Amino acid sequence: MSTANLRSGPGVAVVRRPGPRLAEGLRTHLAPSPVDLALARRQWEAYVGAFVDAGWRVVEAPAADQCPDAVFIEDAVVVFDDRAVITRPGAPSRRHETSGMDVVFRDLGLEVTTLPGPGSLDGGDVLKIGRTVYVGRTGRTDAAGIDALAALLGGSWTVIAVPITRVLHLKSAVTALPDGTVIGWEPVVDDPAAFPSFRAMPEEPGAHVVELGPDHLLIAADARKSIRLLEQDGYTVTAVDIGEFEKLEGCVTCLSTRIR
Repeated sequence: MSTANLRSGPGVAVVRRPGPRLAEGLRTHLAPSPVDLALARRQWEAYVGAFVDAGWRVVEAPAADQCPDAVFIEDAVVVFDDRAVITRPGAPSRRHETSGMDVVFRDLGLEVTTLPGPGSLDGGDVLKIGRTVYVGRTGRTDAAGIDALAALLGGSWTVIAVPITRVLHLKSAVTALPDGTVIGWEPVVDDPAAFPSFRAMPEEPGAHVVELGPDHLLIAADARKSIRLLEQDGYTVTAVDIGEFEKLEGCVTCLSTRIR
């Protein structure tokens, strides 16, 4: 499939369904809480359905049932233009999640590159705005991983490191609206001034959006105040319940890798 065909619609969302060991997923900043696997699977189906309803093509990556966190597929692959970069997750137990991703993305017509070691990088730490890539320096992504990504991109993108200490990933703290405005829940954003334009949201899940279209956003259903604000701004907002994944420090961004 050519990349031209990929760009004919809103985009392609690559997803991976939650496996039987989901409840064993890693937690860094949250205390353990019981995870209902059956409910998580229903929530995942509704999440995927939101992309389908918005006109996206959805591609399901092969299952990785031995990997509890594999559903958070964004951490395994980041796409830049027509290139997919297979990451090197910061948690050693998650590195098996990248297995087979090269085949999935080559089949979609993308060039595939693997981030070299010894540095580490999780896709959840990568926020693209225009031709700038903000990369969180976190417990999962280190300076060597950021440098390796910058070397792979070879100047075609501007890479800026951002300190993140209060949440798991950069995109656990901030995401961006279609106009490039960075939105975040300020108590967990180390340095709002790191971004040219920052807007504080009234609740933590309101900091996490996925752009489904130029004026269409995907957001967690429990971000009620933020949903109202975004609708007042003129956005169409699709809300999905991802409560079981939030127990594992997940959000709407990390359940898919998107190709636009």
